Amino acid sequence: MSEPFDLELIAPCGMNCGICMAYLRKKNRCLGCRVIDINIPVSRAKCKIKNCELIKNKIKFCYECNNLPCQRMKSLDKRYRTKYNMSMIENLEYIKENGIKKFCEKERERWKCPKCGGVICVHNKRCYTCDPK
Repeated sequence: MSEPFDLELIAPCGMNCGICMAYLRKKNRCLGCRVIDINIPVSRAKCKIKNCELIKNKIKFCYECNNLPCQRMKSLDKRYRTKYNMSMIENLEYIKENGIKKFCEKERERWKCPKCGGVICVHNKRCYTCDPK
């Protein structure tokens, strides 16, 4: 398991896979969007952003695309803003302006559990270290 704020865990869309429920859970864990794995979760296999031709062949992050925000990113961003109080587009803008390392540092502080220092999940706001359920 990678450190939850590794550079490799930042998906092309700006999602930090290290704070995702699928990455944090113990059973049937996802290893992140950038890991090549024959047993990838269905949601990742079907991801339209991950499977975008530009992401597959030319660019590392969506902010490098002249079409940002495309309709796919707008939909994803709206869902994450509404349900999880996080913006993929803002993440991408921050990465573009400040670099991936600073983004990872910011994420480490933002999603750090105040009780134990573990990682708080973006999807259910639970720390999987001190509240594993």
